[in-house]
Amino acid sequence: MHELRFSPALGCLLALAAGVLTTLTASPFELWWLAPVAAGLMYAGLPALTPAQAALRGWCYGVGLFGSGASWVYVSIHDYGYTGVPLALFLTGMFVVSLALFFALTLWLYRRLCGPRLAALTFAGAWVLGEWLRTWLFTGFPWLLLGSAHVDSPLAPWAPVVGVYGLSLITALTGSLGIEFLRRRWWALAPIATLWLIPLTLPTQWTQPAGEPLRVALLQGNLPQLIKWTPEGQRVAANTYSELTRAQPDDLDLIVWPEAALPMFEEEARPILERVQSNLSPDTALLTGILQRDGQGLYFNSVIGLGDVEGEYRKEHLVPFGEYLPLENLLRGTIAFFDLPMPAMTPGPARQAPILAAGTTIGNAICYEIIYADLVAERARESELLLTVSNDTWFGRSIGPLQHLQMARLRALENGRYVARATSNGVTVIIDPRGRVTARAPQFETTSITGEVVPMSGLTPFTRTGSWPVWLLAALLVIPGVQLHRKP
Repeated sequence: MHELRFSPALGCLLALAAGVLTTLTASPFELWWLAPVAAGLMYAGLPALTPAQAALRGWCYGVGLFGSGASWVYVSIHDYGYTGVPLALFLTGMFVVSLALFFALTLWLYRRLCGPRLAALTFAGAWVLGEWLRTWLFTGFPWLLLGSAHVDSPLAPWAPVVGVYGLSLITALTGSLGIEFLRRRWWALAPIATLWLIPLTLPTQWTQPAGEPLRVALLQGNLPQLIKWTPEGQRVAANTYSELTRAQPDDLDLIVWPEAALPMFEEEARPILERVQSNLSPDTALLTGILQRDGQGLYFNSVIGLGDVEGEYRKEHLVPFGEYLPLENLLRGTIAFFDLPMPAMTPGPARQAPILAAGTTIGNAICYEIIYADLVAERARESELLLTVSNDTWFGRSIGPLQHLQMARLRALENGRYVARATSNGVTVIIDPRGRVTARAPQFETTSITGEVVPMSGLTPFTRTGSWPVWLLAALLVIPGVQLHRKP
């Protein structure tokens, strides 16, 4: 079979479709088998393109991916950012087309530097290096990575070994080698089969219990975001979480409130927290998300504890436009969305010690941080349990919170740790070390869930190394295809 060639219009339409197919691999659709198909569509016909044509096709893929899979930002901009429909649509569109430039750059560099030698391998390596770039450049946005869909696929046992970027590499290789197979290059079937059969030989559990199970309760207040930061919202929050806590059984080891459960600073919340603590068993620890401010006027998004708790955590990786405003001097006052009544947060220090609660070391990831695989692996190395508190209320009834949950499940699988996830209005869950949800609260309800988590010891291969071996492998796959002096 000869090299596939598409007209420019058809190529762009196929790239848009491939982006949408990638969204369908994620929650709530979870059609993981479409991920290699999407990668194959992007690889097919690519060697026949000029660098500029490849960049356009990559950009179309990104528009299809983020336009279908991350347009939930419209909800936060319009519904909670006091922005009219036309401007909210414009800002959402700018968000989508800007993120799509990562794929344009990746495929432009791929066609500019790489020739036909080992094209299927160099394409997969370039794809993963593009994901690496998207993870760190401009604070990063590792959302809807190609490998994130495989928490429930036959490739799932690879996750504790190679992490999400390894899953992306395997997926991209499956897609590109699949196209080679369709070109009657029968040798391509052997590496595909090997990559998909190896998981049958991998251990199902890399870690082991480090102690007795803990009885935990995760509280979900379901407070309306539009009134949360008003005096009325503060009273409702204090009453809601106090009543939910009083309703819990006495034999709990740990109670968790979500991110910024009480919409006030720690010093303002202390009287409420102390009243709640006075009604708890001495053996019960309570952790809550809270805003802190210090004597120097700095603000932190934090997790603190009451009762049998030592230490605290301050969020390290902040959300641009959500927790701080890039180019603040230029943007403040331009539109209401940039003037939300939220102080600019300060990032917490790197490599913070885990919180010790109920005799268990707990690694924390506040909201957005759970999507950073290497940051979570760093926390897992020093802890027996992972905790993530979040406020996904900003994204309403969109698919965003469900995608967020899927990534939290993959972090549990990568690190062989239980993950307790407490959110303001869902999805509040307990996840076991194999990425399975063992308890789940319904979304958009004022409720709580109780269940058991087991402190785990031992490290998975991915927890030990993080993603750098996969990034190095991706670079090594690209290097043989590089042609520094290509003929026209």
